[in-house]
Amino acid sequence: MPRRAKLALALLVPYLASPIDLIPDFLPLIGHIDDALLVAATLRYVLRRAGPAVVEEHWPGSERGLQLILRLA
Repeated sequence: MPRRAKLALALLVPYLASPIDLIPDFLPLIGHIDDALLVAATLRYVLRRAGPAVVEEHWPGSERGLQLILRLA
């Protein structure tokens, strides 16, 4: 897996865990949109850099969930 893809994932986790967001989470619905968009963009980046084979190898979930993620990203 490329180093930049690992870095993107490593930066995503603390951002999601942090109470400080671009749009505060206490705002109904819209507060979680920035998190969802960031997760989607990061997954797309990792898929493009590392390739689907690496993601399939490390995917802990179901096959159906993996196919959904690959299709969306």
